[in-house]
Amino acid sequence: MRHLKSGRSLSRSASHRKAMLGNLAVSILTHERVTTTVPKAKEVRSVVERLITYGKGADLHNIRLAARTIRDKDVLKKLFDDIAPTYKERQGGYTRIIKVGERKGDNAELAIIELVGRNGEEPRKRSSKKAATKPKAEKPASGGAEA
Repeated sequence: MRHLKSGRSLSRSASHRKAMLGNLAVSILTHERVTTTVPKAKEVRSVVERLITYGKGADLHNIRLAARTIRDKDVLKKLFDDIAPTYKERQGGYTRIIKVGERKGDNAELAIIELVGRNGEEPRKRSSKKAATKPKAEKPASGGAEA
């Protein structure tokens, strides 16, 4: 019985699952966008979000906590110096999962997981309904040939 067992097993042992999610998290932090299966994307999302939260509190303890998952010093430096400061004002929700269809070979559902607000894109502001329903500009009435 799976009572109170949280998380997906992904048909792997605990050590294999931990290593796979760590490697996938490093790939996401390195490339800022990765295509994988939907269950893996949903599981690695919590790992990446936790790592970015560690990066926001840049003290020795948080560096060591992040280094348990990220073994590459260059990626660790990128996390603390480049990625985490861009999310200083954000209280979570650093990743986005976009479903893209099925894989050709085994029909597994694929998704893109990416970091939000990177690559120069600005965060969207929710507009009010009044601003969204502005009347269109009227075209000038032309009675004949325009010069």
